Amino acid sequence: MKRVTIQGIKGCYHEVTANQFFGKENISTIECDTFRDVFFKVAEGEADFAIAAIENTIAGSLLQNYDLLNQSGLQIIGEYKQRISHCFAIHPEDNIEDVKEVWSHPIALMQCTDFLMKLPNPKVVEKCDTAWSAREIANNNLRGHAAICSKEAAEIYGLKVVENGIESNKHNFTRFLILSKSKTEQNQESKETNKASLAFSLPHTEGSLSQVLSILSFYGMNLSKIQSLPIIGREWEYLFYIDLCFSDITRYYQSIDAIKPLTKDFISFGEYKEA
Repeated sequence: MKRVTIQGIKGCYHEVTANQFFGKENISTIECDTFRDVFFKVAEGEADFAIAAIENTIAGSLLQNYDLLNQSGLQIIGEYKQRISHCFAIHPEDNIEDVKEVWSHPIALMQCTDFLMKLPNPKVVEKCDTAWSAREIANNNLRGHAAICSKEAAEIYGLKVVENGIESNKHNFTRFLILSKSKTEQNQESKETNKASLAFSLPHTEGSLSQVLSILSFYGMNLSKIQSLPIIGREWEYLFYIDLCFSDITRYYQSIDAIKPLTKDFISFGEYKEA
């Protein structure tokens, strides 16, 4: 049985993603309070895989998780792009007009602003997690409370779904990384391997970044993501995290050989199949 760390509890979007990515494979999810635990339980051998959100089409990048990826030394073996669809769930004996408080994660609340504005002035309360909100309302038999959560969480904890798809923007996706301590049979290079994630720093010389980008372009690499973060303890130096998509893995390796001499602190987080 594969042990998979998730941030949150049963019914959260990390668990939904774990079940969908691994499909019919037998997995056991390990619930973590923090993303640090998600990464380091795998790094320390307490779990086999980690599921970690890295960016959302509305909220942007989860910068903390880029640092944790670097610190943990984990490898990316895959990715999954999860459609985030929130529901409005209440106590089974309540109706929507009974709701006085709405609980959820602050980002989920932000994503459902239009729906919340149509309600008759409920108190909106930020909580640590969407699924946690559903569980607490159910376990404590809280009348007059609603959770914004996944429909899976509402079903697990026995809440009544009043309305599905309440997010304001229907193009709401989160990209999750699937991580392992080392490369596994699941990401052995194949004809489907067409994406890679890297990080590097650059010397303070004129045109250093443009030189690297020009070489990647020459070899036919599609730069699908670039994110810079400061290097702690090295003032005004930055680590560039990049995602590359390619159709020819041989050309990819040639491009890496070409840019390495121009970079510092070069890290490869793995090659895998684009979601």
